[in-house]
Amino acid sequence: MRKPIMAGNWKMYKNPAETTAFFEKFRPLVAQSEHCEIVICPPYTNIAAAVAAAQGTRIGIGAQDLYWAKEGAFTGEVSGPMIKASGCSHVLVGHSERRQYFDETNETVLQRTIAALEAGLSPIVCVGERLAERESGETEAVLALQFRAGIGLLSADQFARIAIAYEPVWAIGTGKTATPEMAADAHRALRGQVRGRYGAEAADAVRILYGGSVKPDNVRILMAQPELDGVLVGGASLDANSFASIVNF
Repeated sequence: MRKPIMAGNWKMYKNPAETTAFFEKFRPLVAQSEHCEIVICPPYTNIAAAVAAAQGTRIGIGAQDLYWAKEGAFTGEVSGPMIKASGCSHVLVGHSERRQYFDETNETVLQRTIAALEAGLSPIVCVGERLAERESGETEAVLALQFRAGIGLLSADQFARIAIAYEPVWAIGTGKTATPEMAADAHRALRGQVRGRYGAEAADAVRILYGGSVKPDNVRILMAQPELDGVLVGGASLDANSFASIVNF
């Protein structure tokens, strides 16, 4: 059985004091939640507060992005070794907002994924289609391209250490959610790509999360799909009670 990952992406919200206050409420609500891995990805400026607040718990802390160089004259960037040294265990790579607003490509997603692995971090690599691509029936083709030109170029050993998040771009922050069947179809297509590249064992082992307007009132029906191995939650992860109810679906 694949252990679900319930991950929260805080995007550009909260300050360190608000981060500490969140964890004070959140920790007791998930203290007995051994059925899944819990990961929270705050902004860089809140990582220290999050790591301190999560100490002694099973809650993992992740960064929202990383640069592929270990160090150098790259003003404004943060490297994998820096993120690891700050106490993080995970990192998001290739989130649709990074692709949409900051010119992330399949090639740079691959570079960042490799850098994360070399730093000893667990990457959650995001893929997904835009609304026009969904409406024109191109979802599987888009996912195949993102896979083959990105994480499908990892070695088998590298691939075994990542998780994938399927995020239909049209469902992020819009209130629209892919139906459980749509999500399961996309996850099956991705798992098929994995099977073709890395074999059946890798396809059975890789965890694929769903992200896109996940809320307490829809998480249960989403997680009822055996193809879904967890969720990547945006806005609903900013409230302790809301995210705890998602974790404890």
